Amino acid sequence: MNQAAGASSSNPDDASLDLSFSEDGRSGTFMIGNESFPASLLDLPTVMESYKTYNDSVLIKTADIGQMIMVREEDDPAPEGIEYTHGLTPPMRDARRRRFRREPDLNAELVHRVEKHLMNIMHGVSLIDQNASVIGAGEGGKKAAPAPATKRNVQRPAANGEEAEAERSDSDESVDP
Repeated sequence: MNQAAGASSSNPDDASLDLSFSEDGRSGTFMIGNESFPASLLDLPTVMESYKTYNDSVLIKTADIGQMIMVREEDDPAPEGIEYTHGLTPPMRDARRRRFRREPDLNAELVHRVEKHLMNIMHGVSLIDQNASVIGAGEGGKKAAPAPATKRNVQRPAANGEEAEAERSDSDESVDP
């Protein structure tokens, strides 16, 4: 491939470049001159940014690169899958395995149940109200009234209008100062 790219020819048709993809859009053929090479369109594990400079001091971002075209020799094996596991530079070798978490195995039933509970909460129905309506439906179709919530450590006013003394337990045998 290097010979075909570097060779100078007097005939401009010999040095022509062509890239065509098959129906799947991921595999194709790269033609340089009269030689053809298999090519594959692969997704990179991360998005790369490319920069350009005009004066060697100011960088201008030109593109976000998320895919690459891999051209190989005829006898080289085709890459497995649509994602390239390595990046473009040596530090990104095996980037998918080393830098990203594994996708969790999710139970479809659990996801559906949690989604249903979240939708009920968003619509203002709490899980307690939902469970009470299910229990009440079994008892003649009447919904049970929710029990009043008890408040703890609240001083109750005395019956005769005086201030109430805080309730004491049997363990509070200490003498007040």
